[in-house]
Amino acid sequence: MDQQRLHFFDTTLRDGEQSPGCSMTQHEKLAMAHSLADLGVDILEAGFAIASDGDFAAIETISREIRGPRIASLARSRREDIERAGKALEKAARSRIHIFLASSDIHLQYKLRISREEALDQAAQSVSLAKGLVDEVEFSPEDSTRTDPDFLCKIVSVAIEAGAVIINLPDTVGYTVPDDYSAMFRMIRERVPGADKVTLSSHCHDDLGLAVANTLAAIDAGARQVECTINGIGERAGNAALEEVAAALHVRADRYPVTHGLKLDHLYPISQQLAGTISFAPSPNKAVVGSNAFAHEAGIHQHGVLSNPLTYEIMTPASMGVPANRMVLGKHSGRHALRSRLEQLGYHLGSDDLEAAYRAFTSLADRKKAIYDQDLINLVAHHERHEDLIATEPVVESH
Repeated sequence: MDQQRLHFFDTTLRDGEQSPGCSMTQHEKLAMAHSLADLGVDILEAGFAIASDGDFAAIETISREIRGPRIASLARSRREDIERAGKALEKAARSRIHIFLASSDIHLQYKLRISREEALDQAAQSVSLAKGLVDEVEFSPEDSTRTDPDFLCKIVSVAIEAGAVIINLPDTVGYTVPDDYSAMFRMIRERVPGADKVTLSSHCHDDLGLAVANTLAAIDAGARQVECTINGIGERAGNAALEEVAAALHVRADRYPVTHGLKLDHLYPISQQLAGTISFAPSPNKAVVGSNAFAHEAGIHQHGVLSNPLTYEIMTPASMGVPANRMVLGKHSGRHALRSRLEQLGYHLGSDDLEAAYRAFTSLADRKKAIYDQDLINLVAHHERHEDLIATEPVVESH
């Protein structure tokens, strides 16, 4: 695969905000938009203009104030949606309307109550209308991964003929697996006239925990736009997490030789900003940005990391904007981690004293979940084997 440019489409402010508990005010959206622009995303989906007056105002404000990314608004395949989106995007330096229309039979029959032929007509008319209002049009056949392959090729072909320059193939309900998802992209490239002239895009949900894996599979199959959110927030189980996709591309550049414009050291700060905005943080074991992502408690791991961080860290904390890795002292910790922390506190123990301190430490750790610096200081001060130790003035951290 030749090295090609991959575009990051961030939908934190649209699909992400649709997640329960993730609503943002107009001011909060604008602040996030500035940070997303600083991060280097290529497209910023600012909202769904027809959804509410607040969403329209947020898109309008972001369009006026944010420069760098293309600004997009979502729209259903309806005239009123498209015209409302076009109006909200008038002040954008570079604008995009993102049209979606269900293509799976279950959605056509039970949600839209229209036929396949009616869907094809709507796709052509809506893309044609949007093309006259903004710089570019993206088209998404909603529920692509449960759509009949022949019909999917047909509706994509119609959208391209009408003027869509980005075709997004969303795994709307998180149904697909990597092999099937990549095969769908290859099918579109092989069977749809003009597919080689447009940008193919992925949009994956995490209902089976496969959103990032599916996104990488799409890249492997030729997708050159990926739709993601910060911290993976979004409908139901969420979207593909932007920071995880970016980290995978960084660590496995040998496997995915694409370039992009993200500043990776902005990932952790923007994750923290979003957590503060929506009032809940990602899970501690969340990849890349979780509080435990660069934390080590197991003694074998701690020894390795103290000797060379690459033994157990496939990327440096600094590369992702994380202040530092973290040695967590607990019952799984080893002597090397204990010695390191005691030295940071000003205590320099010989091997016999360290062994005695370690036995006392493990005994304490079996009874106490969290071991703090004051616990270590007390342990050294009160242990009978440490009466004659010469210690420097300890540094006590506040808790």
